[in-house]
Amino acid sequence: MAVSNLIKRLQNIMRGDAGINGDAQRIEQMTWLFFLKVYDAQEEEWELKQDNFHSIIPEELRWRNWAAKRNTADSLTGNELLDFVNNRLFPTLKDLPLTPQSPRSQWIVKEVFSDLNQYMKDGTMLRQVINVIDEVDFSDAADRHTFGDIYEGILKDLQSAGNAGEFYTPRALTDFIVQMLNPRLGEQMGDFSSGTGGFLTSTLAHLETQCHTPQDEQLWQNSVRGKEWKPLPYLLSITNLLLHGVEAPDIEHGDSLGMPMSSITAKDKVDVIAMNPPYGGSTTEATKKNFPTDVRSSETADLFMVLIMRRLKEHGRAGVIIPDGFLFGTDGAKLAIKTALLRDFNLHTIIRLPGSIFSPYTSIATNIVFFNNEAAEGCGEQYKTKEVWFYRLDMPEGYKHFSKTKPMRMEHCQPIIDWWTNRQEIQDADGGDKSRRFTAEELIALSCNFDQCKFPKAEEEILPPAELLKSYYARRRELDTEIDRTLAEIQQILGIDINKENQQ
Repeated sequence: MAVSNLIKRLQNIMRGDAGINGDAQRIEQMTWLFFLKVYDAQEEEWELKQDNFHSIIPEELRWRNWAAKRNTADSLTGNELLDFVNNRLFPTLKDLPLTPQSPRSQWIVKEVFSDLNQYMKDGTMLRQVINVIDEVDFSDAADRHTFGDIYEGILKDLQSAGNAGEFYTPRALTDFIVQMLNPRLGEQMGDFSSGTGGFLTSTLAHLETQCHTPQDEQLWQNSVRGKEWKPLPYLLSITNLLLHGVEAPDIEHGDSLGMPMSSITAKDKVDVIAMNPPYGGSTTEATKKNFPTDVRSSETADLFMVLIMRRLKEHGRAGVIIPDGFLFGTDGAKLAIKTALLRDFNLHTIIRLPGSIFSPYTSIATNIVFFNNEAAEGCGEQYKTKEVWFYRLDMPEGYKHFSKTKPMRMEHCQPIIDWWTNRQEIQDADGGDKSRRFTAEELIALSCNFDQCKFPKAEEEILPPAELLKSYYARRRELDTEIDRTLAEIQQILGIDINKENQQ
């Protein structure tokens, strides 16, 4: 199946519908339909495995009984289809008769649809979209694999839509962090800002090779848990885990920062945490009051670091992506958090990442902080950290920066992996630190300045006047093209022709 062609077909159909306004709505429309298709395929497996299986979705509302009927006499389309979806399907799925004892696999359906919308206004076009999605056979192993590519296409569109400043972690980075944390079957891994489930699926893939018995399979089914408060990423993560074979994805829909830290109990803690928490945003005064006074911060990244420290089990380990501001920040909250990392945890490694990891969606420089909830062997009396290693990951040879067409790949992490097991201090050609070890006492003496092994400052390229003008005009043409394209889309949505109106 040509995945890019399938996504393009769906986009082209929905662009003609007056109810769809922009990429974000197109993606939401696409993903709830994919969810129902995927869930129906999952139910087919449950029917084979379980005696007397009964779907929580009423029979006439199951995908196979209304959506999958293509080009038949009783195929719903037009106004009849719109009426069915708007007045029967959505209201029923939002209000399914569940109890606290109902299995998680059933609750997922109700939770997913609680915040979803059906935007399309043309029932014929909606039927066309359904027919395209129904071409994918999720009971077939090859098509299940193909969905990974479909999913990546949806994520790229979500990124292009500029969805509330969220930046999705490259798969190479989630795989690398999970590999370094090395979760083991029987442990539980958590991501409390799980987005679309990248760290969760990397963990599942890592653990899959450890499964050899039915008991191992059950441990694998319960090996990851997540939480995401935005409806669209939450829906994508549920669908993502279903496609990876998790029968009842343990992903909550809610705000992880919304619970008081004092209310965290043993059942809220996990063995391994891998996360890329939201950063660059601020939070409310009410949320800040959930945290102890000394670590209250307006920055979400700071608060998530506190949450991670509280939810990590004894002897647990964590790998967290954080912005540069956390490393060199000296305000009271950051200083208290970094001091706690040195005194109450074994903060053993900080990886400095190239600034273009999340390009072109943000140029914010990021880092990976690795720490364990245990005392390092040989640590000082007032510390659980003995020493912190810093390592700077430089751009791979032949790359000036990462981009949409040249993203980060797993092999780009190989220099860290090679260094990880044979750590030594390294200086670059200019005499700067590429890797260096600091004791906990030295970092405390530096007022917890973790901004070590910095990237060399790039010299600004000064072009000759003729080349500068050429570059300027080329950029101007690019902007003009982009503006024309955007105006054309707006005109199409509004159903007007600006050029004709100007001529009149």
